[in-house]
Amino acid sequence: MKSNENSWVLITGASSGFGEEFARQYAAQGKSLVLVARRLSKLEALSAQLRERFGVDVIVEQVDLSSIPAIIELHERLSERNIVIDVLINNAGHGLQGPFLDQPLDHSLTMIDLDIASLTALTRLFAADMRARKRGHILMVASLLSFQGVKNFAVYSAAKAYVLRFSDALHRELKNDGVVVTALCPGMSDTGFAESAKQRITPALKRVMMQPQPVVRAGIRALQAGRMSVVPGFGNKAITVLTWATPRRFHQSLMAQVMGV
Repeated sequence: MKSNENSWVLITGASSGFGEEFARQYAAQGKSLVLVARRLSKLEALSAQLRERFGVDVIVEQVDLSSIPAIIELHERLSERNIVIDVLINNAGHGLQGPFLDQPLDHSLTMIDLDIASLTALTRLFAADMRARKRGHILMVASLLSFQGVKNFAVYSAAKAYVLRFSDALHRELKNDGVVVTALCPGMSDTGFAESAKQRITPALKRVMMQPQPVVRAGIRALQAGRMSVVPGFGNKAITVLTWATPRRFHQSLMAQVMGV
């Protein structure tokens, strides 16, 4: 990535999990940060830590990313301040475990709003700026579930499949414009997602669960290398290979056992 005095990294869902770890790793590189999430107190605490430890500039933006007007306003505010977003980390997302018909409809639609519509809006706004500058980097946080529909994760796995395919297409569309688009496809990780998704943690799941640090490190390296996508972890890579090499019934049954559904 080319250095620039007015070059910023924007991270959505930055108050916890992968988003928080992205903030820490980019701050360690000396990058200026725009941290976006709903939980202002956590953002402010994190920004204070990063400023003190790494001496970086940090802007905190409390935004409800399920609201498209709020996303447009965020883009306008940053543009008015001449904040140049060179790296966009599309990390914010939401998931719930459970049978589709047992989930309230508004919960499923909110998941679609955040995981698909908001990510698309953020990408459209900031990618246009990057293309105009002939420089930029976008990381889409997808999932290992992007590669198949998983029982009791119907909407979430479908939404993450959109993220992966959207990212793949944009990688090809924008590469000649100086904009790199990379999809990060993590498996289960110790980020608090399982608890918020009300997911049962099985022994098999514990064995394959990764810590956020190596996952985020793999994502940043893949983005810097201009790769189309990356699946961190040997076990997760093996599952991906099985997805393509085995009948659907087999690998869906395997994933259901791993996920405890």
